[in-house]
Amino acid sequence: MLEEIEQLQEEAVAAIQGAVDTVALEEFRIRFAGRRSRLRAIMSGIGDLSKQERPAVGQAAGKARKTIEACLDQRGRSLEEAARESSSIDVSVPGRRPMSGVLHPLTRVAQELVSILEGMGFTVADGPEVEDEYHNFDALNTPADHPSRDLHDTFYLKDGRLLRTHTSTMQIRVMESGPPPVRIISPGRTYRKDTVDATHHMVFHQIEGLCVDRGVSMADLKATLTAVGRCVMGENTRIRLRPHFFPFTEPSVEYDFSCGLCLGDSGLGDSGLGDSGLGSDPGGPLCRLCKGTGWIEIGGAGMVDPAVFEAVGYDPEIYTGFAFGLGFDRIAMIRHGIDDIRLFLENDLRFTRQF
Repeated sequence: MLEEIEQLQEEAVAAIQGAVDTVALEEFRIRFAGRRSRLRAIMSGIGDLSKQERPAVGQAAGKARKTIEACLDQRGRSLEEAARESSSIDVSVPGRRPMSGVLHPLTRVAQELVSILEGMGFTVADGPEVEDEYHNFDALNTPADHPSRDLHDTFYLKDGRLLRTHTSTMQIRVMESGPPPVRIISPGRTYRKDTVDATHHMVFHQIEGLCVDRGVSMADLKATLTAVGRCVMGENTRIRLRPHFFPFTEPSVEYDFSCGLCLGDSGLGDSGLGDSGLGSDPGGPLCRLCKGTGWIEIGGAGMVDPAVFEAVGYDPEIYTGFAFGLGFDRIAMIRHGIDDIRLFLENDLRFTRQF
């Protein structure tokens, strides 16, 4: 029986040391040290042996059990350590670069325009997007019965306020807060009832400018717009003023920048565009930006109407001023060749990650 115990111990140690995983190790534990194992059977039958055999067999069986249990414990720790090493992080492997955010193209254009105008002496005036009728319409010479109000008189709240239709509201708020001189810009989001398509949206972004002082003239307005155009669109950019109507300016104009992509195909760099704005080759392909006219419509402007000055307590006999507005959605579309304004507000990462 002593030889059998020795053979069981040798067999168990060899099998346990060769276990390739914890599943195999558990099988060997049951086989060699479990309740139904041969070693346990020998230990249970020691009482049936003679007095001469009991000490030797008991000592050998106890030693074999301790050896097997120690071997099981050692092999178990080795397998656990190997498993940890195989699943641990290899610090020498290059890590994954975390995704970094980028500024939205509208934000980038807005910041650039603000920087340009701040360099010209303007300061930023920010205000509420939910406005009252007085600041949005009445103080800007647009009473309730004014025809031009029909184009914007929408998006009202239950308390009578409305979503602002332009950032011109800040012109009134700033002039109400103190006397001239005033030189401010107001960038922000505005809302109108335009039908949504590739070039129009009920939500758009614009920046309004206002300059009020003694002796401000239309020449100052044109010089300011020309400087902005050349900073944004290129040094060769020209500006064109076209007569228009706005209730809060008089005279009023719409202004265009010369197309920096095709130069109107009319020798703009040499002699400039004529009044017709047509290219020299009407039969050629049309520019995707200006459609062959050589000009890109940017926004509206004009000299502040005396009625607006009277509404805020300025003396129109002493002070004059100009105001202008431009949509920086349009600037971003021109700069990046974007042909659908809706892309700016769809929050599609496939679009915004391009910038």
